[in-house]
Amino acid sequence: MRTSEVAARARVNPQTLRYYERRGLLAEPARSASGYRAYSPQAVQVVRFIKRAQDLGFALDDIVSLLRLAEGGPEGCDATRAMSVEKIADLDGRIADLVAMRAALARLVATCEQPRNHRECPILAQITSDPEDSDPEDSDPEDSDPRDRP
Repeated sequence: MRTSEVAARARVNPQTLRYYERRGLLAEPARSASGYRAYSPQAVQVVRFIKRAQDLGFALDDIVSLLRLAEGGPEGCDATRAMSVEKIADLDGRIADLVAMRAALARLVATCEQPRNHRECPILAQITSDPEDSDPEDSDPEDSDPRDRP
């Protein structure tokens, strides 16, 4: 199969196939006599596997491992489960960070509805303020970037 055919069947851009080759996710295909890439039919399945794993939140480095585990026996299931449990914990942390960021932004938006003596935007003032200039005693830990917390 040519690059365009694999890309169409897997619903990706042709450059994605070359990128996956460079990253070691997709085996470099044989070349036809005229120099075109000649992918095996399994390439479509591999690309679909990669896309589904990405949809579940796995990074390409993780997917390299998942592809290797998919080729193995029953021990691959335990390793895949462990990777998935770790991914769930990572997602839970990211969700908590997003919830905290949303709450902080919602508080800032609420300040826009309050009367103010000058025209400075409270959201822009908060974003441009230097956190090192503020007194740590006066700051609310909820207002800080959750990614900066231990």
